[in-house]
Amino acid sequence: MQPTLEANVSRSSIPSDLRITDLRIANLVGVPFRSSIVRIDTNQGISGYGEVRDQASKTYALLLKSRLIGENPCNIDKIFRKVRQFGHHARQAGGVSGIEMALMDLAGKAYGVPAYALIGGKFRDNVLCYADTPSQPDAEEMGKVLLERKNRGFKFLKMDVGVDLLWDTPGTVIAAPGARNIDTVMHPFAGIQVTQKGIEQLVDYVATVRSIVGYDIPIAVDHFGHIAIDSCIRIGRALEPFTLAWLEDMIPWQLTDQWRQLTEAITTPTCTGEDIYLKQNFEPLVEAGAVRIIHPDPATAGGIAETKRIGDYAQEHGIGMALHLAATPIATMASVHIAAATENFLALEHHAADLEFWSGLVTGLATPLIQDGYIAVPNGPGLGFGDIDPDAMRAHLDPNDPVFFDAPTTTWDLEISHDRLWS
Repeated sequence: MQPTLEANVSRSSIPSDLRITDLRIANLVGVPFRSSIVRIDTNQGISGYGEVRDQASKTYALLLKSRLIGENPCNIDKIFRKVRQFGHHARQAGGVSGIEMALMDLAGKAYGVPAYALIGGKFRDNVLCYADTPSQPDAEEMGKVLLERKNRGFKFLKMDVGVDLLWDTPGTVIAAPGARNIDTVMHPFAGIQVTQKGIEQLVDYVATVRSIVGYDIPIAVDHFGHIAIDSCIRIGRALEPFTLAWLEDMIPWQLTDQWRQLTEAITTPTCTGEDIYLKQNFEPLVEAGAVRIIHPDPATAGGIAETKRIGDYAQEHGIGMALHLAATPIATMASVHIAAATENFLALEHHAADLEFWSGLVTGLATPLIQDGYIAVPNGPGLGFGDIDPDAMRAHLDPNDPVFFDAPTTTWDLEISHDRLWS
């Protein structure tokens, strides 16, 4: 019998026969924060990688294992609808989001296409990154650190400006005893007010930074503290001369009416969204015109396809999208595919500008991954990197929970309940 042409073609996967067989976890720290990496294995020897959001529990992913076994990972939307009820806002969405990333990685590898092709193709070949930068109490030092990043090629920067810069200066903050340590109370209920002296100190801080860094580069501002909307408006108006890229998370994202009041009161763009899960929960902010920029985190929002849907929805209402992120190259590359495929994308957050090892956690990409302020969109299948570097990752195992992919997760195989949401 003569061999057929098909017999000579290497087929790494038969997508219709692909089935999920296992889910494993690696717990890392300092990458830049604590992260759990998800690996989903299949019956055809290919695996997909995702990442649970920084500082979230690996349990959010492990509890979903029994809902995945036996499923075809190429049925991304079917599986997402099956597990999305187990996500919630902020870190509680980490499991669903990380698994969706891994499914996208797997499906792309099965079909031999990059993840961006699975969500509609790409608008750009390079993704602009913005360097988030640890706060410095001294404005000149802050300016020097930001200038170093600018000189290194970053074309978009972010810094913190808020009450943490004021607490040690008498007369700048009015607050009840113990308010400095409040982090579990929503901003309107903390009772913290910034005085005129405090506002002037923040203005001087930003003015010094701008004088060092210049006005030819965007600078966004974050971490104002648990202050109510009145102080937010006063600060926002005072900072208008410095043409900041945006003011981020000044008040909790749930307070749509207050966001609208703030946005209408100032001329600097407002921005929020890193803790919001699913498109439907962005809709009130977007429809009310309550912010100028949405800022989903793909490891919170629901993964790659859901974040793309969020961006498209915002675009219909004239709102741009930046991406929040504090992650390894795995969730970073998931974000790169979203950024490539979303027309109204602005910039992707990067928290690891000072970690020389960071790019080497995966293989098959440029080193360093960010060059001249951009990440090149890969055309390889799935998320586009070659593989993880196990030695590089093992060097950053969480000492309190040193779990790597070789640790079985069979105890989660039968974890299940009656999940149906209707009778």
